[in-house]
Amino acid sequence: MSENQRNILVTSALPYANGPIHMGHMVEYLQTDIWVRFQKLRGHRCTYVCASDSHGTPIMLKARQLGVSPEELTEKISADFVRDFSDFGVEFDNYYSTHSAENEELVSEIYRRLRETGDIYTRTIEQSYDEKEGMFLPDRFVRGTCPRCKSDDQPGDACEVCGSINTPESLVDPLSVLSGTTPVKRESEHYFFKLSEYEDRLRQWMSEAKLDKNVVAKLNEWFDAGLQDWDISRDAPYFGFKIPGTEDKYFYVWLDAPVGYLASFKNLCSRDDSLNFDDYWNADSDAEVYHFIGKDIMYFHTLFWPAVLQGAGMRAPTSVYAHGFLTVNGQKMSKSRGTFIMARTYLDNLNPEFLRYYYAAKLGPTIDDLDLNLDDFIARVNSDLVGKLINIASRCAGFISKRFDGKLADSLPDPDLFAEFANASEGIAEHFEKREYSKAMRQIMALADKANRYIDENKPWIMIKDEERIADVQRVCTQGINMFRSLMIYLSPVIPAVAKDAREYLNTSDWCWQDAATPLLGAELPKFKPLLTRVEPEQVQRIIEQSQENTPVAAVESDDDTISIDDFMKVDLRIARIEKAEAVDGADKLLALTLNVGDTARNVFAGIKAAYDPESLVGRHVIVVANLAPRKMRFGVSEGMVLAAGPGGEDIFLLAPDDGAKPGMRVK
Repeated sequence: MSENQRNILVTSALPYANGPIHMGHMVEYLQTDIWVRFQKLRGHRCTYVCASDSHGTPIMLKARQLGVSPEELTEKISADFVRDFSDFGVEFDNYYSTHSAENEELVSEIYRRLRETGDIYTRTIEQSYDEKEGMFLPDRFVRGTCPRCKSDDQPGDACEVCGSINTPESLVDPLSVLSGTTPVKRESEHYFFKLSEYEDRLRQWMSEAKLDKNVVAKLNEWFDAGLQDWDISRDAPYFGFKIPGTEDKYFYVWLDAPVGYLASFKNLCSRDDSLNFDDYWNADSDAEVYHFIGKDIMYFHTLFWPAVLQGAGMRAPTSVYAHGFLTVNGQKMSKSRGTFIMARTYLDNLNPEFLRYYYAAKLGPTIDDLDLNLDDFIARVNSDLVGKLINIASRCAGFISKRFDGKLADSLPDPDLFAEFANASEGIAEHFEKREYSKAMRQIMALADKANRYIDENKPWIMIKDEERIADVQRVCTQGINMFRSLMIYLSPVIPAVAKDAREYLNTSDWCWQDAATPLLGAELPKFKPLLTRVEPEQVQRIIEQSQENTPVAAVESDDDTISIDDFMKVDLRIARIEKAEAVDGADKLLALTLNVGDTARNVFAGIKAAYDPESLVGRHVIVVANLAPRKMRFGVSEGMVLAAGPGGEDIFLLAPDDGAKPGMRVK
């Protein structure tokens, strides 16, 4: 280990193992992965661990709903996590689960230490209880009317409309989301951690951790309001670790989840003799520990977590790096608009390197939200990565391959220009270190512009026609390829797969950050292969369409599937005449119908292709739901729904032709 090498442990927040990874999640994991890759490229010992958050009531209930064990559910979802992360180039040194022997051992030991110091005590509290389900309810499993803004169907922790903090008790007409019944109050003995006694120690840690000013401001708000002791227990039934010495009490998921950071690292240490757990987690450790998280979980990571670690005689994190939320096209991600995009949907259609670069180009060290503007995404990726960066190599590589047998010149024609690229190293490194990725990307792309101007000014495609200037072509193109190489080294934490292909072209097995300052001369290179292709708008549109198609139907919360007479009276059924019918390209079952509904024409998609030839339908009458909201489908917008009878397939029956029926007549 070199004298200046740092020992760094990095974590991302643990994804909750009850659903797939989406584009909002990827902000954090890509931000973290870029920082870790940068540290490794600089020569530091940087270890990146993570795990699936595998405990809690939601997981227990979802497993019950699916008829599987919680272990089976979380193992399946964790495998999907690992696949998605890997395909996005996120490179963990260890990915684990909070449902592990190491985690149970560690959380029990931390609990024991806190009990010995008097930081844990018990208190009887009242909680919402679902008598039908026979269980205590987490706050979010009670919903009702917000007492402040009067919005219906709001959870018992925070109103999703006005943002006010609620409790299940404060809701108007509270109901259990599990059974739909009104919860009752029951007493239960719970275990509490004395967070209220940690304010001075937390303020000291806060001053040393160099937190973002917005995080500090939020912490000060919490301090001013007064820290409340923290309930660390939950009642059975619960999927988690049982509290030692109890029969029906479990550690709250928010206690054992961050301990999962330690457990994942400990599991790695058991397989890597060069790592020692105590060197990183003892109170006197000089290693660095950083947590990358979303701003929605700052409370747990900047108050509970450092206090628990300090109370257990361990070190608190060096710092906690929080980021903002993701919006798409300036708005909250939306299933109806097709902008609630799953990671796998993106991966099925586009190169993950594009998103890695775009996020980097937008990310800074603050908790400001990041906007994925899809038009800007297409334009920026095509302009920066394809039009600027890759263009440098593609403009020079052909000449080197065809006219100089793939060999670079032994010297650079403009060493001062190359020195500008080399001297930019520390400034770009400082931006990466401070998580100012957007500043780093701007500086790198400004250098790419300089490289392209150099090629434009020297015009190797014209020089190659002059036999006396052939050697100049080789040297100019060598200069261009070396500028490209330096930029690729700087960008390798951001677009590692492209960097790997570039290294193969440059006959280099690996890079370190310092290599950007030394030119590659006299080397023999293979034939250049295109490193990236442009993003096409059709690819992005396909992602939106697939995200709309994959939107799950909302779960019915009632015990039966009946609707009230009031609901039925809202349905406007009318007679319509089919004016036009035709098959839909790419659809196996659909016909596109143009309907005369009396006062208007409607375009409707109907799944009746197996039963009727389009020509036979023209002039027939059908019953249509006339007040159904238009629905954007993969093939266009459907402005209603045609009703039919029968078991399906070829056995679908519409109204027989009837001259007495008039378009627009209501069905009663």
